[in-house]
Amino acid sequence: MSSPGSVNALIERLEAGDHEAAQPLWERYYPRLVELARKHLRGTSRRAADEEDVALSAFDSFCRGVEGGRFPQLKDRDGLWALLVLITVRKAADLAKYNQRERRGSGQVRGDSALDPLDSEHGAGGFAQVEAGDPTPDVAAQLAEEFQGLLDRLGSDELRSIAVWKLEGYTNAEIAGRLGCAEVSVRRRLRLIRKILAGG
Repeated sequence: MSSPGSVNALIERLEAGDHEAAQPLWERYYPRLVELARKHLRGTSRRAADEEDVALSAFDSFCRGVEGGRFPQLKDRDGLWALLVLITVRKAADLAKYNQRERRGSGQVRGDSALDPLDSEHGAGGFAQVEAGDPTPDVAAQLAEEFQGLLDRLGSDELRSIAVWKLEGYTNAEIAGRLGCAEVSVRRRLRLIRKILAGG
């Protein structure tokens, strides 16, 4: 049985319409969502909105989806974080795309390679180029489930951490610092991750 303050119990309370259950989840995840959004908004204007607005909007979408019973498979902290990451990244992409329209013609066009977050030397900036939009709860839940399945295929906590950090926007140098290894080692591990996920 889950303890009253566990993520599982808080999700269940939120599903049951207990709005107070959102507060501890907010306190636990909001700072991480702000940092995630900040990384995905690097180099974009903050005139219309900033990373705090993105995190707030993402958390609000999550709460409305849970209260509406649209995430029935969401039962643990791993699934919750994957879902919050996906919603936040999509909303950050929306904001970046909006800002890009505001300054169209600035010469900041990027190639298709920017779309591969695991192949970028500077984080997952390619998400800003993706046709975004607030994902429906069903789509977000499905993506979170598929994302967790892909992580499970990596078979190593270290590889899983690298994949998640890359999705969160960390650069190879930042990941190397976290692992206490050389940047070239991170690049080798990213190649291994891509090979595993490609079925190689």
